[in-house]
Amino acid sequence: MAPYEPVTQEILAQLEAIAPGRVTAGEDVNPDYGRDEMPIYGVHMPEAAVEVLSTEEAAAVVKLCYDHNIPVTTRGAGTGLVGGCVPLYGGVVLVTTRMNRILDYDLENFTVTVQPGVLLQQLAEDALSHGCLYPPDPGEKLATLGGNVSTNASGMRGVKYGATRDYVKAMTVVLPTGEVTRFGSSVSKTSSGYNLLQLMIGSEGTLGVITELTLKLIPAPAAIVSLVVPFENLADCISTVPKLRQSGLNPQAIEFFEKEILITSEAYLEKQVFPRVVEGTQVGAYLLITFDGDSEAALEPVIETAAELLLEAGALDVLVADTPPKLKEAWAARSSFLDGIEEQTDLLDECDVVVPVTKIPDYVLFADQLAQRYDFRLQYFGHAGDGNLHIYTCSNDMEREEFLRQVDDFMSQLYAKTMELGGQISGEHGIGRGKVKYLAQAVGPTNLALMQGIKQVFDPKGILNPGKVCPTA
Repeated sequence: MAPYEPVTQEILAQLEAIAPGRVTAGEDVNPDYGRDEMPIYGVHMPEAAVEVLSTEEAAAVVKLCYDHNIPVTTRGAGTGLVGGCVPLYGGVVLVTTRMNRILDYDLENFTVTVQPGVLLQQLAEDALSHGCLYPPDPGEKLATLGGNVSTNASGMRGVKYGATRDYVKAMTVVLPTGEVTRFGSSVSKTSSGYNLLQLMIGSEGTLGVITELTLKLIPAPAAIVSLVVPFENLADCISTVPKLRQSGLNPQAIEFFEKEILITSEAYLEKQVFPRVVEGTQVGAYLLITFDGDSEAALEPVIETAAELLLEAGALDVLVADTPPKLKEAWAARSSFLDGIEEQTDLLDECDVVVPVTKIPDYVLFADQLAQRYDFRLQYFGHAGDGNLHIYTCSNDMEREEFLRQVDDFMSQLYAKTMELGGQISGEHGIGRGKVKYLAQAVGPTNLALMQGIKQVFDPKGILNPGKVCPTA
């Protein structure tokens, strides 16, 4: 990877010609463009930022940077948690948030075409107005769809509906050379060569810039019911999940969390939603389970069977949230976990490992016991239905360097345990900058070399989001 060139006044003038009035440089660049939601991985400001409005503008910016060997980091809403959109080498930040239009619905084929800056929440609400559901449901509803696809962030409904990559039919991509191409199509299946579409999904902006997406929709369920299920302890809580998965009841989502993180979230919301004591017993952990179906009547026997199973497995109670206000309250508390942690924590790092569902109890017990050797505290929750666990290391009184040292040691052992159990080091947050070392350790030299070879083919000059996922230097 050759040394990068600076963004000169001449380059700024050419960028301004491409995107008039939407170029900033130096001290005028939005300070947020130097970080994401996890600044523990460092803050690095770009030399310039360009807000693009179209594929053509994005292509012109990327080609200019390619010709002059200037790094380009694509940025959406900046809600990532691994330093993925941080411009480590300066250069240009390509901002896609103003490419925020829902372009077209094809309701006969259940697809929607969008620009990458459309927010997850925006599409979710608009699709419902058309009688459709876009199933991917990450906790951060203000993330952009381009960012979601770039990290394959799938969220809470994965247990029933699968991952984000299952809902991407096609995309328009600007390659590092500035060439524009299209991967995929609206058809339902393909055996037509290497699947470049799937290669782009989860590539975190290192192979190309996504400027348009065609996404799969499904008919919106007519009825949704959530169950709030308190347990006395975490072990009983999590050990119930495999039984629920094997029951044939097909839940839409199964979330687990401990009492401590719930208290953090409810303090942030200034509202208590979940019970802390049930018939004199202190609650230690919770499941939040959602079912959907064609009608409320069709869900009634499902809820009854689930309640019987949960109570037999040790649940203290089964509380039904079957009205819009109750559903909103329950899921607002769950969706605010990270916001609550961030508000009340000075030093924060995280991982989002995936392990087999049956191994969740063993893994959480291991993490708890391991954390006792360190000075930070753990907070965690997860998509228990698909084994994706979010584990946060938190401190308000450690020195930053000591925190980083201890967290690195902790994470190294945690990821080793993940691989031992047959898991993966990220389920939806991606690798970005923060997990580069751990990915290399996890996949081994052969697979890492293959990834680096793919990067070289797509981006021979290494200008797109350098230093992320599988850097060669």
